[in-house]
Amino acid sequence: MVICDGRSAKETPMVEWITSDALVPYPEALAFMEARADAIASGTADECIWLLEHPPLYTAGTSANPADLTDPDRFDVFQARRGGQYTYHGPGQRVAYVMLDVSRRGRDVRVFVADLEAWIIATLATFNVKGERRPGRVGVWVQRPDQPSGADGTLAEDKIAALGIRLRKWVSFHGLSINVEPDLSHFSGIVPCGISDHGVTSLVDLGLPVTLSDVDVALKETFGQIFADIPAAHAGA
Repeated sequence: MVICDGRSAKETPMVEWITSDALVPYPEALAFMEARADAIASGTADECIWLLEHPPLYTAGTSANPADLTDPDRFDVFQARRGGQYTYHGPGQRVAYVMLDVSRRGRDVRVFVADLEAWIIATLATFNVKGERRPGRVGVWVQRPDQPSGADGTLAEDKIAALGIRLRKWVSFHGLSINVEPDLSHFSGIVPCGISDHGVTSLVDLGLPVTLSDVDVALKETFGQIFADIPAAHAGA
């Protein structure tokens, strides 16, 4: 079942929100994103954010190191054709595919990626979780005072959200993922994003009784805080 939460209105640019409540095969998602990005670039479709879950799988970005796929037979592996390295997707993880016209947002890829990170951080903050950026580590991280500190006394950190995008004619696709309640053991088949000295966590792993629906509400509420130049539609489904 697909729920469309938004409207198309050529006279007033809107962002269409789509929510899928069944697991979406990765090739199906990739085909949709590429077609929608082309349509947005040609002016025949509105921008779109697609909220979904995938069955358990690994994706390889354009910078993926084959050595980081430590268990290649565990799940299906897909070439994502996005930036970044290996990433896990699976049930309990909210994936938000972001098909937005970056040319209308300054044509600055670094700023756009930073805005996506800020969107994640604002979403996590609604659950009183402090997400943070780290130099040289794409994604969003949380400190873990409940775990042993490093030898230098620094707090342990785990990754709670990942992101990776591709642009075609200045329209983005792929996007971000927030760990809500995935099976964290599934990340052990890869070196997530090529980083081996930090762990992976989720909202539920942090002790929060948060659902995918809760995260969806937070994503929609915080979207306009970051991407304020174009309104997000919030019509009832």
